[in-house]
Amino acid sequence: MSKTVRKLQVASPVPADIDVANSVEPLHISEIAQELNLSPHHYDLYGKYKAKVLLSVIDELQGRGDGYYVVVGGITPTPLGEGKSTTTVGLCQALGAFLDKKVVTCLRQPSQGPTFGIKGGAAGGGYSQVIPMDEFNLHLTGDIHAITAANNLLAAAIDTRIFHESTQSDKALFNRLCPPNKEGKRSFNNIMFSRLKKLGISKTNPEELTPEEVKKFARLDIDPESITWRRVMDVNDRFLRKITIGQGPEEKGMVRETGFDISVASEIMAVLALTTSLSDMRERLGKMVIGNSKAGDPITADDLGIGGALTVLMKDAINPTLMQTLEGTPVLVHAGPFANIAHGNSSIVADKIALKLVGPDGFVVTEAGFGADIGTEKFMNIKCRYSGLTPQCAVIVATIRALKMHGGGPQVVAGKPLDHAYVTENVALVEAGCINLARHISNTKAYGVNVVVAINKFSTDSEAELSAVRDAAFAAGAFDAVICSHHAHGGKGAVDLGIAVQKACENVTQPLRFLYPLDISIKEKIEAIAKSYGASGVEYSEQVKYFDSHILSSLSLISLLNN
Repeated sequence: MSKTVRKLQVASPVPADIDVANSVEPLHISEIAQELNLSPHHYDLYGKYKAKVLLSVIDELQGRGDGYYVVVGGITPTPLGEGKSTTTVGLCQALGAFLDKKVVTCLRQPSQGPTFGIKGGAAGGGYSQVIPMDEFNLHLTGDIHAITAANNLLAAAIDTRIFHESTQSDKALFNRLCPPNKEGKRSFNNIMFSRLKKLGISKTNPEELTPEEVKKFARLDIDPESITWRRVMDVNDRFLRKITIGQGPEEKGMVRETGFDISVASEIMAVLALTTSLSDMRERLGKMVIGNSKAGDPITADDLGIGGALTVLMKDAINPTLMQTLEGTPVLVHAGPFANIAHGNSSIVADKIALKLVGPDGFVVTEAGFGADIGTEKFMNIKCRYSGLTPQCAVIVATIRALKMHGGGPQVVAGKPLDHAYVTENVALVEAGCINLARHISNTKAYGVNVVVAINKFSTDSEAELSAVRDAAFAAGAFDAVICSHHAHGGKGAVDLGIAVQKACENVTQPLRFLYPLDISIKEKIEAIAKSYGASGVEYSEQVKYFDSHILSSLSLISLLNN
């Protein structure tokens, strides 16, 4: 057994998450790093319990084989969540602390919005948590703050460019963009050459541009109505969702309606999660589309000349953060894109580093956000397609509570006590709701991975209800279905799940299959996804049909993912 692994002293009933987290003194993060054979030059310390792992580790371990790759998704959840993060952590504690396997947990960094909202944190729960829990759920190593700064820098650049173009001549704009040096000579930089190429201008000497070419180069002519880029902040502040800007006396006539999103909904977060290197991130940031010109041409961050500055702000955020579980197994925390606007998974670079660190026969367990219909689908079709990594097993987390809701039970509302139906035995209600579980299993199996159902057990669940879920899981084609108590018992409560996952990984018989090819239209991709959910087809409003010709430039995330 690893020297970093510690045995928990569990209490019953399970204390509050923060009390459990504070009951364990974290190991110095250098000890966790050493267990992964990371040398001090492989990471930068951020205090005693956190470190940034450098991307150079991937290059140094390039010849080493990868470990098994496991993704944890879930059935359609209630507003309370069904324990995907807790199950992910508990499974890894079981693999590392009880089954003596090399293991790394890869999790998203939580937004402070839900942390300070009613849902709470995202470090897991009970005796299956990442620690220090308070640091995990708050600033961590500042990645989300870097995203906030970069996003808002781009927002400021957009409005500043519109302002200057409205008040200055072509010559004045050109002088600002390409000023002469002390000798009176002008020169283009690399980003400018990219813009010239985009405009079909082959000249390399600024002095040779015609007045018409100067105008094309200097004026982006952004259509304010087309701007899709909004400002962000990392707390829930509903009164900033819609605002007007340009109210100052110097911006007279520049009033524009816009608003704020939460920071993890920024496209920069999606870029961070999908990037593979600093140069790749630089290219992706520069390609982000912020809106259109009045002629209908897409405008990018590089058209604004801001891509390099965004990269500088993100240069440390590209490195994943090393932490630990309650039982001393290693965790990489990185990125946290919202699943409803992005792919809802932690980063490619964290997974790649982890797979090399655990090596053959080791395990990397990562979590997919939302239900398997959103998180796991995007994990397979977007993240795995771009990374080239192939998962061997997908875990689907299910709870009696959620299945009862899907079976027709009363509405579950965050912050309100559960209805009597959820705390007393009702096998028929559970069986009726298992159609949701069955659909998730069949959808996930279609990718060619083995599916293991983790039944997250609550104290109010009866044996008959749990047996009904296991029977339904096997009937739907699950490789295995295991009842887990990791919230109450830590890794010990997920040992059976760990054994099932190991067997599933060792018995893969099919290659990874995607739901759709990349060379079909966006409409066809949407239809493929909708049909996988059970829809018979997709209909489009007249407004969508009207904008169909601009859909590639408007849906900037899709263009980002497919480039």
